[in-house]
Amino acid sequence: MQHPRKHRRRTHALLSALAAATLAGAGLTALSGAPAQAATARQVEKLDRGVVSVYTGSGNLVSWRWLATDPNDVSFNVYRAGTRVNSSPVTGSTNYFHSGAPDSADYTVRAVMNGVEQGDSVHAVQFRAGYKDVPISPPAGGTTPDGVAYTYEANDASVGDLDGDGALEFVLKWQPTNAKDNSQSGCTGSTVVDGIELDGTRLWRIDLGRNIRSGAHYTQFQVYDYDGDGEAEVAMKTADGTKDGTGAVIGSSSADHRNSSGYVLSGPEYLTMFNGRTGKAMSSVDHVPARGTVSSWGDSYGNRVDRFLAGTAYLDGARPSLIMARGYYTRSVIAAWDWRNGRFTRRWTFDTDSSTNSGRGYDGQGSHSLSVGDVDNDGKDEIVYGSMAVDDNGNGLWTTRTGHGDAQHLGDLDPSHAGLEYYKVSESTSQPAALYIDPAKGTVNWKLAACCDNGRGVAGDVWAGNDGAETWSASDTSVRDEAGATKGREPSSVNFLAWWDGDTTRELLDGTHIDKYGTSSDTRLLTASGVHSNNGTKATPALSGDILGDWREEVVWPTTDNTALRIHSTPNETGTRITTLLHDTMYRTGLAWQNTAYNQPPHPSFFIGNKMATAPRPTVYTP
Repeated sequence: MQHPRKHRRRTHALLSALAAATLAGAGLTALSGAPAQAATARQVEKLDRGVVSVYTGSGNLVSWRWLATDPNDVSFNVYRAGTRVNSSPVTGSTNYFHSGAPDSADYTVRAVMNGVEQGDSVHAVQFRAGYKDVPISPPAGGTTPDGVAYTYEANDASVGDLDGDGALEFVLKWQPTNAKDNSQSGCTGSTVVDGIELDGTRLWRIDLGRNIRSGAHYTQFQVYDYDGDGEAEVAMKTADGTKDGTGAVIGSSSADHRNSSGYVLSGPEYLTMFNGRTGKAMSSVDHVPARGTVSSWGDSYGNRVDRFLAGTAYLDGARPSLIMARGYYTRSVIAAWDWRNGRFTRRWTFDTDSSTNSGRGYDGQGSHSLSVGDVDNDGKDEIVYGSMAVDDNGNGLWTTRTGHGDAQHLGDLDPSHAGLEYYKVSESTSQPAALYIDPAKGTVNWKLAACCDNGRGVAGDVWAGNDGAETWSASDTSVRDEAGATKGREPSSVNFLAWWDGDTTRELLDGTHIDKYGTSSDTRLLTASGVHSNNGTKATPALSGDILGDWREEVVWPTTDNTALRIHSTPNETGTRITTLLHDTMYRTGLAWQNTAYNQPPHPSFFIGNKMATAPRPTVYTP
């Protein structure tokens, strides 16, 4: 039996027939269904079918995207080298297993709309060994002024349509082997960022230079089409000596602002928007906030002042804005920027030290990541920043005053409750170890007693034996339901999640393997060989998300020798059809901020899991 749903949120709202007709004339997509409040169509990427062919040894699993711009009743035919291989149109899913075919088989997909077969899709990306390697080239290593030699490792990645062809490209951060946590002294090599086509063609390389220190907390890059021209931009913090993708230098090429401990605590700081196609720096503005007096952020040596977070949010309900943030242990400042017509405009700045916010309990509440979603059902996104939230207009929305934490999950975790839910863990030994929060108002529904620095926590529906998502954390010994009740054995990992097999419960992703949760033990579904995870004990992939094929999630790890990004895609058939998660803007912005600091998995705006309701269709438009 399916759960009744009160799809209150904007992404669930379905336009009336009149509004649908109006939008159709404007080239927008609005889908039929029960009348609900009018929704504002959101800008999303104009994507191709993203067809993949995964060889299993006995044939190929072909899967593709159901786009939000497709009608509800679209069906599909699968062709191998121009010959149809399915006996009847595929209607209940967006995958098809072609038994007996070799790994070299060439597939396209044709949509059938109103009984008329459309033209061929792009050709399938072939996963001949169950994975696809994208060649990459490490930058040359070097030696820092303190005599430490370093090479480069492929680190976090993101995706965006950099050249407007409907296919996603990678943006990859290269990190030197002497990268540092902010608490550690010493010089580092520079951070390098590449734009890479799926065939390995490098579009550009940006070298952030000596005045941007390397490590998980310094460079948070965002990849998104902010101006709606059909091509994604790339935004990040820059400084004197940053070299863009054309070789042009930002600021002074000779300046060296590193102190004797390797920290960069003086000199100009910029926010730069780069062209996704060329890597050219299109505009740079002063970074907000400026570092000011270093000690005002909580210490004098540079640990807390250089804690950065970033994200993307639909603050007006229709178009994306860039979020850049600094600080979370003490003072926190969040700046929202619009990128329109080739220039930055600052929409608002939230500062815990401002006269409006000082003394209201917003300081010291940030986490090592952030989440974005419409928590108050007004059609516009909010920023959930650890133990507090900032409204779409830049005003403080709520604070639980429970302090800093390492992990957080915002999503539709409880399908019996309208709206989003929020689960986070706490680092402070004097605060609750974990909290389950109603993010509309910041109400704590339940919490675990204070105990320790609870460094990991996860929320997701990994077990069909419980309705809704389960939660668990490093300090607990049980998996819990949405009411906080213990439900059994804790999963074997407390890290990442991925939809991998054929059902709608999510799998456990940790290090270089994927496991299926079971009440007595977990079952290994994938052990990736010849690859490495990133970020030390965090053991995260370069990227995980629905980037190709149907709604299930790919996992991208760098190869051990850092010469390729290896994409793994599921070989398992599914009978479930869901619109590509790239067109659910909460999931899409989650994919964009995944690389921020302590990486966390993206969550959609609606519940995916056991006994889920029919997945809603997003109300969107494409450039």
